Amino acid sequence: MTSLFDRLVGAWELVSYRLIAEDQSVTYPLGKDASGLIIYTPDGYMSAQLMAAGRAAYASGHPHAGTTAEMSAAAAGYISYSGRFLVDEATQTLKHTMAVSLFPNWVGDTQVRTCKLEGDSLTLSTSGPVSNRGFAATPIVEWRRARPNH
Repeated sequence: MTSLFDRLVGAWELVSYRLIAEDQSVTYPLGKDASGLIIYTPDGYMSAQLMAAGRAAYASGHPHAGTTAEMSAAAAGYISYSGRFLVDEATQTLKHTMAVSLFPNWVGDTQVRTCKLEGDSLTLSTSGPVSNRGFAATPIVEWRRARPNH
């Protein structure tokens, strides 16, 4: 049987990013039409990028010359982090260690993700609720394997 590590390697496209509250209500922090990629490399690195659809362009057209409001809105609709990943084959969990992140609090942090991988479908979540904007919810991120780019 192929290892979880080997089956993860490659690019995955976002299907859904949602939060399940303790009362089972569902919210979509970046909207139901969010897009994204998560990439796992054979040498043990990963990168995740998720964004809301329809984010406004900066009037200046330059990535470092947005107004405070433009930059704030752009960041509010985006999640990104990259770093090392480790796989625990026995528990089918992943550890993402963030070397860089749009959210400064995650830099240097290691987070555990439960992993369900069936065919071309990958679901990542936390083992239980985490604090989010004053309420507890479990994030569930669904991905599908990206088509080869060649």
